[in-house]
Amino acid sequence: MRAMILAAGLGTRLGVLTEKLPKPMLPVNGKPLIEYNIINLVKHGFTEIIINTHFLPEMIRDFVGDGSRYGATIKYSYEEELLGTAGGVKNVEMFFDEKEPFLVLYGDLLTNQDLTALLQQHIQKKASATLILHQRNNSNSLVKLEDTGIISGFVERPSDSEREKYPFPWVNSGIQILQRDILKELTTGEFADLPRDVYPNLCKNNTLYGLPLSGERVAIDSPKRYEAACRIAESWR
Repeated sequence: MRAMILAAGLGTRLGVLTEKLPKPMLPVNGKPLIEYNIINLVKHGFTEIIINTHFLPEMIRDFVGDGSRYGATIKYSYEEELLGTAGGVKNVEMFFDEKEPFLVLYGDLLTNQDLTALLQQHIQKKASATLILHQRNNSNSLVKLEDTGIISGFVERPSDSEREKYPFPWVNSGIQILQRDILKELTTGEFADLPRDVYPNLCKNNTLYGLPLSGERVAIDSPKRYEAACRIAESWR
Protein backbone atom coordinates (compact mmCIF):
# COMPACT_ATOMS: atom_id res chain seq x y z
CA MET A 1 0.00 0.00 0.00
CA ARG A 2 1.09 3.56 -0.68
CA ALA A 3 1.06 6.61 1.57
CA MET A 4 2.13 10.24 1.64
CA ILE A 5 3.47 12.24 4.57
CA LEU A 6 2.82 15.97 4.17
CA ALA A 7 6.06 17.46 5.49
CA ALA A 8 6.42 20.73 3.56
CA GLY A 9 4.99 23.13 6.14
CA LEU A 10 7.10 25.83 7.75
CA GLY A 11 6.02 25.35 11.37
CA THR A 12 6.11 29.07 12.10
CA ARG A 13 3.77 28.76 15.10
CA LEU A 14 6.48 26.83 16.94
CA GLY A 15 8.79 29.85 16.97
CA VAL A 16 12.46 29.15 17.70
CA LEU A 17 11.85 25.38 17.77
CA THR A 18 11.62 25.30 13.97
CA GLU A 19 13.82 28.23 12.95
CA LYS A 20 16.58 25.85 11.83
CA LEU A 21 14.66 22.59 11.72
CA PRO A 22 11.78 21.26 9.60
CA LYS A 23 8.86 20.48 11.89
CA PRO A 24 8.84 16.72 11.03
CA MET A 25 12.42 16.58 12.33
CA LEU A 26 11.51 17.90 15.79
CA PRO A 27 12.98 15.52 18.41
CA VAL A 28 10.17 13.80 20.30
CA ASN A 29 11.49 11.85 23.24
CA GLY A 30 14.80 11.19 21.51
CA LYS A 31 13.86 10.66 17.88
CA PRO A 32 12.42 12.80 15.07
CA LEU A 33 8.66 13.07 14.78
CA ILE A 34 8.70 11.76 11.21
CA GLU A 35 10.21 8.47 12.34
CA TYR A 36 7.18 7.69 14.51
CA ASN A 37 4.93 8.21 11.50
CA ILE A 38 7.02 6.06 9.17
CA ILE A 39 7.10 3.23 11.71
CA ASN A 40 3.33 3.35 12.20
CA LEU A 41 2.72 3.40 8.45
CA VAL A 42 4.92 0.37 7.88
CA LYS A 43 3.30 -1.45 10.80
CA HIS A 44 -0.02 -1.24 8.97
CA GLY A 45 1.29 -2.26 5.56
CA PHE A 46 1.95 1.16 4.01
CA THR A 47 5.47 0.43 2.80
CA GLU A 48 5.65 2.63 -0.31
CA ILE A 49 5.84 6.20 0.95
CA ILE A 50 6.38 9.61 -0.59
CA ILE A 51 7.26 12.69 1.47
CA ASN A 52 6.85 16.25 0.23
CA THR A 53 9.40 18.79 1.45
CA HIS A 54 10.07 22.52 1.27
CA PHE A 55 12.04 24.01 4.18
CA LEU A 56 15.53 22.49 4.64
CA PRO A 57 14.54 19.38 2.65
CA GLU A 58 18.00 17.83 2.89
CA MET A 59 17.60 17.37 6.66
CA ILE A 60 14.63 15.06 6.10
CA ARG A 61 16.20 13.23 3.15
CA ASP A 62 19.53 12.71 4.90
CA PHE A 63 17.90 11.26 8.01
CA VAL A 64 15.17 9.12 6.44
CA GLY A 65 17.09 7.99 3.38
CA ASP A 66 15.50 5.49 1.03
CA GLY A 67 13.44 3.92 3.81
CA SER A 68 15.16 0.54 3.70
CA ARG A 69 15.99 0.56 7.43
CA TYR A 70 12.26 0.84 8.15
CA GLY A 71 11.27 -1.89 5.71
CA ALA A 72 9.89 0.71 3.31
CA THR A 73 10.61 2.37 -0.01
CA ILE A 74 10.60 6.15 0.39
CA LYS A 75 10.64 8.85 -2.30
CA TYR A 76 10.55 12.64 -2.08
CA SER A 77 8.79 15.53 -3.75
CA TYR A 78 10.38 18.97 -3.33
CA GLU A 79 8.01 21.96 -3.52
CA GLU A 80 9.76 25.19 -4.46
CA GLU A 81 6.51 26.95 -3.54
CA LEU A 82 4.08 25.50 -1.03
CA LEU A 83 1.15 23.80 -2.74
CA GLY A 84 -1.12 23.05 0.24
CA THR A 85 -2.46 19.71 1.40
CA ALA A 86 -4.39 18.92 -1.79
CA GLY A 87 -1.92 20.62 -4.14
CA GLY A 88 0.94 18.61 -2.65
CA VAL A 89 -0.94 15.34 -3.23
CA LYS A 90 -1.95 16.40 -6.76
CA ASN A 91 1.70 17.17 -7.52
CA VAL A 92 2.61 13.49 -7.02
CA GLU A 93 -0.64 12.07 -8.39
CA MET A 94 1.10 9.55 -10.64
CA PHE A 95 2.79 7.96 -7.60
CA PHE A 96 -0.60 6.54 -6.63
CA ASP A 97 -2.50 3.74 -8.31
CA GLU A 98 -5.52 4.80 -10.33
CA LYS A 99 -7.93 2.63 -8.35
CA GLU A 100 -6.14 1.51 -5.18
CA PRO A 101 -6.72 3.70 -2.11
CA PHE A 102 -3.80 5.50 -0.49
CA LEU A 103 -3.19 7.19 2.84
CA VAL A 104 -2.27 10.83 3.45
CA LEU A 105 -0.91 11.85 6.84
CA TYR A 106 -0.24 15.38 8.04
CA GLY A 107 3.43 15.48 8.99
CA ASP A 108 2.97 17.46 12.22
CA LEU A 109 1.04 14.64 13.91
CA LEU A 110 2.17 12.20 16.55
CA THR A 111 -0.24 9.28 16.50
CA ASN A 112 -0.54 5.55 17.03
CA GLN A 113 -3.89 5.34 15.25
CA ASP A 114 -4.95 1.95 13.85
CA LEU A 115 -4.56 2.65 10.13
CA THR A 116 -5.69 -0.84 9.15
CA ALA A 117 -9.15 -0.20 10.59
CA LEU A 118 -9.32 3.05 8.62
CA LEU A 119 -8.44 1.27 5.37
CA GLN A 120 -10.94 -1.51 6.02
CA GLN A 121 -13.84 0.89 6.54
CA HIS A 122 -12.85 2.88 3.47
CA ILE A 123 -12.95 -0.25 1.30
CA GLN A 124 -16.14 -1.55 2.88
CA LYS A 125 -18.03 1.70 2.32
CA LYS A 126 -16.58 2.22 -1.17
CA ALA A 127 -15.78 5.77 -0.13
CA SER A 128 -14.01 8.48 -2.10
CA ALA A 129 -12.29 9.59 1.09
CA THR A 130 -12.38 8.43 4.71
CA LEU A 131 -11.16 10.71 7.50
CA ILE A 132 -10.14 9.98 11.06
CA LEU A 133 -12.19 12.31 13.27
CA HIS A 134 -11.89 13.43 16.88
CA GLN A 135 -13.83 15.76 19.12
CA ARG A 136 -12.45 19.17 20.05
CA ASN A 137 -13.87 22.60 20.78
CA ASN A 138 -12.94 25.65 18.66
CA SER A 139 -11.25 23.66 15.91
CA ASN A 140 -10.56 24.90 12.37
CA SER A 141 -13.04 22.36 11.01
CA LEU A 142 -16.57 21.29 11.88
CA VAL A 143 -17.70 17.82 10.83
CA LYS A 144 -21.12 16.17 11.09
CA LEU A 145 -20.81 12.38 11.28
CA GLU A 146 -23.86 10.16 10.77
CA ASP A 147 -24.35 6.73 12.36
CA THR A 148 -23.75 5.20 8.92
CA GLY A 149 -20.25 6.67 8.84
CA ILE A 150 -21.16 9.25 6.19
CA ILE A 151 -19.95 12.79 6.78
CA SER A 152 -23.02 14.90 6.01
CA GLY A 153 -21.59 18.28 6.99
CA PHE A 154 -18.10 19.79 6.62
CA VAL A 155 -17.25 23.42 7.33
CA GLU A 156 -13.61 24.56 7.14
CA ARG A 157 -12.40 27.70 8.92
CA PRO A 158 -15.87 28.44 10.33
CA SER A 159 -16.90 31.94 11.34
CA ASP A 160 -18.50 32.55 14.74
CA SER A 161 -21.93 32.53 13.13
CA GLU A 162 -21.19 29.25 11.37
CA ARG A 163 -20.09 27.71 14.66
CA GLU A 164 -23.49 28.60 16.08
CA LYS A 165 -25.33 27.37 13.00
CA TYR A 166 -23.37 24.11 12.71
CA PRO A 167 -22.61 22.85 16.23
CA PHE A 168 -21.00 19.66 14.93
CA PRO A 169 -19.03 17.73 17.56
CA TRP A 170 -16.39 16.19 15.27
CA VAL A 171 -13.26 17.68 13.65
CA ASN A 172 -10.76 16.56 11.02
CA SER A 173 -7.70 14.75 12.43
CA GLY A 174 -5.35 15.01 9.42
CA ILE A 175 -5.31 11.24 8.78
CA GLN A 176 -7.15 10.11 5.66
CA ILE A 177 -7.56 7.41 3.03
CA LEU A 178 -8.23 8.72 -0.48
CA GLN A 179 -9.04 7.58 -4.00
CA ARG A 180 -7.00 9.18 -6.77
CA ASP A 181 -10.01 10.31 -8.78
CA ILE A 182 -10.93 12.95 -6.18
CA LEU A 183 -7.92 14.93 -7.47
CA LYS A 184 -9.17 15.18 -11.06
CA GLU A 185 -10.70 18.64 -10.66
CA LEU A 186 -7.45 20.09 -9.29
CA THR A 187 -4.70 21.66 -11.41
CA THR A 188 -1.14 20.39 -11.03
CA GLY A 189 1.20 23.05 -9.63
CA GLU A 190 -1.56 25.18 -8.11
CA PHE A 191 -2.21 25.64 -4.40
CA ALA A 192 -5.19 23.66 -3.10
CA ASP A 193 -6.41 22.47 0.28
CA LEU A 194 -8.10 19.14 1.06
CA PRO A 195 -10.52 20.47 3.71
CA ARG A 196 -11.41 23.60 1.78
CA ASP A 197 -11.30 22.55 -1.89
CA VAL A 198 -12.05 18.82 -1.89
CA TYR A 199 -13.97 17.54 1.12
CA PRO A 200 -17.03 19.84 0.98
CA ASN A 201 -17.80 18.62 -2.56
CA LEU A 202 -17.42 14.96 -1.55
CA CYS A 203 -19.73 15.67 1.36
CA LYS A 204 -22.43 16.85 -1.06
CA ASN A 205 -22.04 13.62 -3.06
CA ASN A 206 -22.30 11.39 0.05
CA THR A 207 -18.92 9.80 -0.70
CA LEU A 208 -17.05 11.29 2.28
CA TYR A 209 -16.86 9.03 5.34
CA GLY A 210 -15.45 9.34 8.83
CA LEU A 211 -14.09 7.05 11.51
CA PRO A 212 -13.66 8.16 15.14
CA LEU A 213 -10.10 8.30 16.45
CA SER A 214 -9.28 5.15 18.41
CA GLY A 215 -5.64 5.83 19.25
CA GLU A 216 -3.70 8.80 20.55
CA ARG A 217 -3.12 11.85 18.40
CA VAL A 218 -1.61 15.27 18.92
CA ALA A 219 -0.93 17.94 16.30
CA ILE A 220 2.32 19.68 17.14
CA ASP A 221 1.32 23.24 16.27
CA SER A 222 2.43 25.07 19.42
CA PRO A 223 5.15 24.72 22.08
CA LYS A 224 2.50 23.49 24.52
CA ARG A 225 1.43 20.70 22.21
CA TYR A 226 5.04 19.84 21.49
CA GLU A 227 5.48 19.22 25.22
CA ALA A 228 2.31 17.11 25.20
CA ALA A 229 3.64 15.03 22.30
CA CYS A 230 6.88 14.37 24.19
CA ARG A 231 4.89 13.16 27.20
CA ILE A 232 2.80 10.83 25.03
CA ALA A 233 5.87 9.39 23.35
CA GLU A 234 7.45 8.81 26.76
CA SER A 235 4.38 6.86 27.86
CA TRP A 236 4.68 4.63 24.78
CA ARG A 237 8.15 3.55 25.89
